Amino acid sequence: MGKIEKFEDIEAWQLARIICQKINTLFTNTALGKNFALRDQMERSSGSIMDNIAEGFGRGGNKEFHNFLSFSKGSTAELRSQLYRALDKSLINEIQFDELKSECLKTENKIGAFMFYLRKTEMKGQKFKKP
Repeated sequence: MGKIEKFEDIEAWQLARIICQKINTLFTNTALGKNFALRDQMERSSGSIMDNIAEGFGRGGNKEFHNFLSFSKGSTAELRSQLYRALDKSLINEIQFDELKSECLKTENKIGAFMFYLRKTEMKGQKFKKP
């Protein structure tokens, strides 16, 4: 794991950003864009993945960061469930579903690995560093 100086350096955040971009493409290119209720839920949950990683990092403490990573991981699972709903309603096809489901699982695994690292490290976080 390389040195992380800003939230944009976090691989899980980078993956979450890609998910948001792919979700937006679905809104533009599929019938999902016309299902406003599901689209809005998916917009919020996909954005929540990357936003919680950023907010947790910005808190400066590992315990808080871990908590926000947990929220982010939950949002990733929520988005996967919403993808199933979109598939079941024939708003997206099987290929689109499989691709995004795979991206979500990869992101969940990265978040989980980062959470494990934070639990095991002796470092308490940026705000606890001595000047």
